[in-house]
Amino acid sequence: MKKVIVIPPKLQKYKKLKVAAYCRVSTLSPTQRSSLDYQIKSYTKMITENPDWIYAGIFYDVGKSGLRRSGRTGLGKMLKKAEKGKIDYIITKSISRISRDTVEVLKIVRYLRERRINMYFENENLDSIRLDKEFEITLRSMLAQEESRNTSENIQWGFQRKFEKANIFTKYKNFMGYTCIDGEIVIVPEQAEVVRKIFELYLQGKTFGQIKRYLESVNLKTVTGNEQWDTTTIQKMLKNEKYKGDTLLQKTYTEDFMTGRKVKNTGQRKQYYINRSHPAIVSDEVFDRVQEEMIKRARVIRHEDGTASLSTNKYNGKYLLGNLLVCGDCGASYRRRTERGNVVWRCATRIEKGKEACLESPTVKEDWIKERLTSMVSGELYDENIIREKVTQICVYQKHIVVKGKNDIEWIIRI
Repeated sequence: MKKVIVIPPKLQKYKKLKVAAYCRVSTLSPTQRSSLDYQIKSYTKMITENPDWIYAGIFYDVGKSGLRRSGRTGLGKMLKKAEKGKIDYIITKSISRISRDTVEVLKIVRYLRERRINMYFENENLDSIRLDKEFEITLRSMLAQEESRNTSENIQWGFQRKFEKANIFTKYKNFMGYTCIDGEIVIVPEQAEVVRKIFELYLQGKTFGQIKRYLESVNLKTVTGNEQWDTTTIQKMLKNEKYKGDTLLQKTYTEDFMTGRKVKNTGQRKQYYINRSHPAIVSDEVFDRVQEEMIKRARVIRHEDGTASLSTNKYNGKYLLGNLLVCGDCGASYRRRTERGNVVWRCATRIEKGKEACLESPTVKEDWIKERLTSMVSGELYDENIIREKVTQICVYQKHIVVKGKNDIEWIIRI
């Protein structure tokens, strides 16, 4: 006859819980700063005064979106510590403090549950470790996400009303040539002279790289006090209408409130152009001449025989890359060459006038740029038809390449 022996469960050895807390506020306003201080003190006292708990830290983030985890170092540190087994229990004020993205909340809750770590949401009185509470957590997360969407739409509506009334932003932090005093944009004289010099040098025929080297040679610093200038910054300054006293509003817009991704406005949204919105640093004539010169330089096509002409067609010559590759320093097109059995592309100015004429332009290997274009644009195989359809220009700078596509999509490639 079979005999059943019952083995009683082992008594679990009592151990104290390692408890942490997480706080987040969206701004550094006095009210929210005070709220954060209060939460930190409250949670510290709550944990340290409980005889069954061991203090495992208070983690917090300030001024970060509730929709995105990127940049929220406090949350990241807490989850890493939990992964190492140094946290057993987490307290937070509400689900929205963790995230207003439903999917993100569920990822975090399940991540902790897999490690037998409970997160307690005070406002909702919910324990994340309980499977039967996941639906309620999901529902409340969806409500928080919807609230964020409504807030985003209200903010966008507010911006539109301001744009229609010609209310421009007057809180520029780092803007060469200008500062804000009592809500008004005013000129900073010594910085304005630097701006005028940049415009003057460009009209004298200098390239972005040559302007950069001149500014550094005479020890003129950027608006942030940096001794090194960037050719991309110089290019953007020369194209900024604010230097002639006008303002174009809504150059970019937030495409998706969930990702916060901003895209260039090329007609998807209304734009508002305000004449004489603030004092000008350069005249309309100088600014317009610079824009014309930029267009002219962008249309320069260098030929294999060393001559140059203005492009009348988007594509010229038998090599597609010859129509797309442009030197970010001098604006010249790139030319195809064969060196030691390798096919490379090099700035036409540098080829014709020597290295000193265009110091910043790197040599680009054809196989390398084709591999990058394949992975980013055309898929598994290099397809010139797809490249021609999607890419409008490839700007080559000293340390990176900017691939410009239709609808102002850009890819950055580090060299």
